[in-house]
Order: sequence, then C-alpha cells, then structure tokens
Amino acid sequence: MSAAPPPTSVMSALAPVAALLVSVALLLMGNGLQGALLPLRAEIDAQTAIEIGILGSSYFLGFGIGCLSAARFVQRAGHIRVFAAAVALASTTALVHALISEPAIWWLLRGTTGFCFAILYTVIESWLNEKATSENRGAIFSVYTVINLTVLTLGQLMLLLGDPAQFPLFAVASILVSLSAIPLALSTSEAPAPIQSAKINLKKLYRQSPVGAAGVLAVGLANGSFWALAPIFAAGRADAASPAAAVAIFMSVVVVGGAIGQWPIGLLSDRMDRRRVLIMTALGAIAAALCMLLVADRVPHGVFIFGFFYGVFGFPINAIATAHMNDHTEPSGFVETASGLLLLYGIGAVIGPIMASIIISFTNLDALFGWILAVQTVLVLFTLYRVTRREAVADEDQGSFASALIAAQTTSPITASSGPRRRGTETGAPSD
Repeated sequence: MSAAPPPTSVMSALAPVAALLVSVALLLMGNGLQGALLPLRAEIDAQTAIEIGILGSSYFLGFGIGCLSAARFVQRAGHIRVFAAAVALASTTALVHALISEPAIWWLLRGTTGFCFAILYTVIESWLNEKATSENRGAIFSVYTVINLTVLTLGQLMLLLGDPAQFPLFAVASILVSLSAIPLALSTSEAPAPIQSAKINLKKLYRQSPVGAAGVLAVGLANGSFWALAPIFAAGRADAASPAAAVAIFMSVVVVGGAIGQWPIGLLSDRMDRRRVLIMTALGAIAAALCMLLVADRVPHGVFIFGFFYGVFGFPINAIATAHMNDHTEPSGFVETASGLLLLYGIGAVIGPIMASIIISFTNLDALFGWILAVQTVLVLFTLYRVTRREAVADEDQGSFASALIAAQTTSPITASSGPRRRGTETGAPSD
C-alpha cells in the first residue's frame, strides 16, 4: 500500500485550483441558505404542501435541463462568460423571491436557479478536472467533496442570522452567489478545453446495471423529497427555540450524518457485494424513517437524533449505486454513464417532492418519512430480487468506492466520469 502524499504535495496540487474552490464554497453556501430558506418562507406565506413540493421539483427540473445544455452554452461563449452570466441570473433570482410571493413565479425562479447552478457547477468541475492529474485528482476532488458538505452545512446554519419572513437572508444568499464570480474571474489559470456533450441511453444504462440505475432513481425520489420538504417538517416538529433554528439545526445534523456515513459504508462496499451493502444501508434508512414516524416525539431531541441517522444511512446510497454502476462500465462509456445517472437522479428528484407533497396534503408532515420509507422498501425488494438473478462482481473487477463517492457528490457528468477505476464487465448484458 502506498503512503499518503505529504501535506506539501496536497497543497501544491490545490494551489492552481484554489480560486475555483473558493468560488465553489461561496456558491454552495448561498445555495445551501436558499435551499433551507425558501420552503420555510413559503410556509410562512401560507403556501400549501403541494406548492412547496412543486417548488422543490422545479429546482431539480431546471438543474437537469442545465446539465444537459451546459456544454452547448460553454462551447458558444466560453467558460468565463457563461459563468458570469449564470452568477448574475442566479443572484437576481434569489432577490426576486423576496419581492414576489406568488407560488407560480417562485416555481419559475427556482427552476431558473437550478438551471444556473447546473451550468455553474459544470464550468467549475470541468475546470477542476482539467487541472487535475492522475497523481493528484483524488486529493483535489476529495477536498472538493469536503468543501461541498462543509459549506452546505454553514449555509443552512445561516438561517440563524435573521428572520426568514424578512428581506436580509435573501440578500445574504444573493451576495454569496455574486461574490463567487470574483475568484474565478480573477484567476490566472488558463480556461479548460470545450466541454463535449454526451448521448444518454437510459435503456442501455439499465441493462448495464439494473441495481445501479434503480438505486440512483430511488435516491432522487427519496432525497429529492427530503431537500424540498424537510425544512417545513423540521419547522413543525423539532424542539428548538424557533422554526428557523429548528430547520438550521435539523438540516445540518442530517448533512453531517451523511458525511460521516459515507466512508465506512463505502469501504465495506469495496470488500463485499455492493448490492448487499446497498440493502443493509437502505434498511438503515428505513429504520431511521420508521423511528422518525413512531418514536421521535417520545425521545428528547428525537427528530435531530433520528435525522442524523437518516443522513448516515440515506445519503451514501447514491455513491454505492454509482459505484456499482461504475463496476459495469467500460472506460469509453464514463461520460455517457455519468450523464445518464445524473438524468435518472433528476427524474426522481422532480417526481419525488410532488408525490410526497400530495401525500402530505392528505395526511400530515410525518408522511414525508412515510414516503421515504416506501421508496427505500421498494429499492430493498428490487435489489434482493436482483441478487438472486446474477452473481456478484468479482473482487478484481470492482472499482474503488472513493472514485464513486467523488462522482456521486459532484454535479456534472464531466467530473462524475473522471478518476481511475478498474475495468468492469461488458456493458451490453445485465450483470447484477
């Protein structure tokens, strides 16, 4: 086993992309604040659960469209111009939310925000990917993943800085997004090569790995609903000093739980059949959701405790499913596979919040975790069925979970397809 690179090597690898990572931090902090703020403000404005669910779906719909069209924009105008335009539009939409409370306008604005952020992330990740080498790519994108999780948490905690019913928090979100343009605009790094579009074939993707495709779709259905509706769930149930504090703390502990759960679960999946690890992890998410439904109110700070464990088990499923799909992908199919997984996640994240919000409208906010429980249960049953149909991937053909974790945490097919891995099985036949 090779020794870990010394700190000086890591710092030298990060130096050429430091400005880009600062831009990422500011972008995600602003987006994290918006993600927690908007559902809470929508509830204050008396929007219905279905309207809030559509709000969440709108973001992922715009995000998916942005990912599919980002390459064309960058090819036409270049990385810097596209980045600046997307920042300006995303910053503007954050402010317009505070000026107009009409739900349909909010859906359009949120979809526009998702579209902009998809383009922004694609520009940054393609830039990072080109600056990385085979020797330092793992270090660069590991730091990138840590930054994602850290600043997302900080952005959500910014809810504590003001009243969601007032203008300042929207202004803060806009300021953070606007500031993200400065490091990249002043960077002396040469712009990367034009981004290439990838063809997407979902049928072929399913044939490569039914469990991988189903797992990513299920994560979109479950976690897309969580991101859209968990803030109003927390505001209504968590025992904190104020709804805003409840939302900030709840969302943060879930993200922290997800960060903690990634590596031990991922390392386990490198040592045994990933499908079995996916089943165990999904069962853990089911148990956390069930506890949230049945006993959270009876345990002091139970919503926070079981929210943390939902993050531990619910968030790593995406990376496990991605790793399993990668085990069955030929090197020539990296970009196509990553693009397809991104689309599958987006489809689930568009449908999930709407379905969950409809159920909530006929029951109560607890139904959010009832929906998540149902989705994870179907995933477990499907994966159990697939285990009986095909043998596990041989150890020598399994890729590294670390590469899949980077792919699952990034947002563009350019980056999600990068990184060294072992050769898998042929893509034409179902293999799990």
